Amino acid sequence: MIDSSLTELAAALAGRQISSVELTRQALARIAAQKDLNAFITVDEAGALKAAQSADERLARSEGGPLVGIPLAHKDVFCTEGLATTCGSRMLANFVSPYDAQVVSLLRAAGAVCVGKTNMDEFAMGSSNENSYFGPVKNPWDPGRIPGGSSGGSAVAVAAGMVPIATGTDTGGSIRQPASLCGVTGIKPTYGVVSRYGMVAYASSLDQGGAFARSAQDCALLLSAMAGFDPRDSTSLDRAAEDYSRDLDQPLTGLRIGLPKEFFAEGLATDVRAALDGALAEYRRLGATLIEVSLPNARLAIPAYYVIAPAEASSNLSRFDGVRYGHRAAEYGDLQDMYRRSRAEGFGAEVKRRILIGTYVLSHGYYDAYYIQAQKLRRLIAQDFAAALNECDVIAGPVSPTTAWRIGEKSDDPVQMYLSDIYTIAVNLAGLPGLSLPAGAGADGLPVGLQLIGNYFAEARLLNVAHQFQLATDWHRRRPPVV
Repeated sequence: MIDSSLTELAAALAGRQISSVELTRQALARIAAQKDLNAFITVDEAGALKAAQSADERLARSEGGPLVGIPLAHKDVFCTEGLATTCGSRMLANFVSPYDAQVVSLLRAAGAVCVGKTNMDEFAMGSSNENSYFGPVKNPWDPGRIPGGSSGGSAVAVAAGMVPIATGTDTGGSIRQPASLCGVTGIKPTYGVVSRYGMVAYASSLDQGGAFARSAQDCALLLSAMAGFDPRDSTSLDRAAEDYSRDLDQPLTGLRIGLPKEFFAEGLATDVRAALDGALAEYRRLGATLIEVSLPNARLAIPAYYVIAPAEASSNLSRFDGVRYGHRAAEYGDLQDMYRRSRAEGFGAEVKRRILIGTYVLSHGYYDAYYIQAQKLRRLIAQDFAAALNECDVIAGPVSPTTAWRIGEKSDDPVQMYLSDIYTIAVNLAGLPGLSLPAGAGADGLPVGLQLIGNYFAEARLLNVAHQFQLATDWHRRRPPVV
């Protein structure tokens, strides 16, 4: 069943060709066999088998659905009742959540079987998944390389066939980038479409939950179950539920694809450019028209993001002080010393770096000079996207400037690491939906993803554009050597 789509698995479960318990045991066996990839922090074998048994009972009563009985993994940023929710940090290494995040609740109600929690960059801060307290995640295409971050564990779990679907979060590209580098499909919806309740915050105005799967069709089914209004989340949008698979079969004749000239300039690796050119040529054959557009302020996305995101992080992470929950230093003098020691021991280097940056830009005398200016740049970037999307239906471009790099290659140069998100960050600043789909291979045979960006609430259109490409190509069907 490892190469079966979500639709095929659902049909097999409904037809009693396989039980959810059997399917779940297969997933658990694959997780155990590939533990060297370090994709999971927590594996819940007992809980998964119990949920699978319940799913089989639902199926026996013909209470089916596309996700009933399907094994699934959650990024370890989503609170899950009774399971550790670590955020990849020593600070929360022993924290067991007393409640479910809204995403977890919705997928549990849909009948999906949670097999465990996936590894991630600490508090979702990183582009390579090397920042986890539990060690780096390894790319199944080459275990010596990074899978991308911060949702690298979820991307690897899907790419290596451990689970068919997984959740992730995207603050500056953390779904799309690992999807691209691991050769799977990943979608970040419009900001506010998926509830952030129970999702441990990094940067509240940027964080958004999303979906990983092997195909756009599978992502559509998963996203349809995840999305929806949640009154407990003040940023949740009060909109009617959508079936994101509704337009998958629409032809692409007449589709206008905008190509930002800024995305195809200096800095994009030659082999990545060649793979994208091949994918865009396929879109022409499918009936699309390619037009040049401009995002003149896209170059400002990196500096704007690395002011806004750390500022919000410094505020959000102030709650981890060793008092109520989380890591507390074993030895300390007074209360202030306990704060200092607990945070110094509990947070890793990248988290400390971003807290310090954020505290600095929010401090007296610098707030107007940095934070307010970054917010003004954010508005300009959103206006650029609005102008470009008046000329085209979707925007296409690279996800990452290169294929997956080697573990440790950029660890000593944070700026180079930050630049790996140069094509994805602007989408979060504007709050737009974005998708990465497998579109080719680099010179080293590693996956290359194509990024599709749509207007607000255009998730169904993006999934349609990706699905039609996947019907005509087989890049999403390629499997890494471990599979």
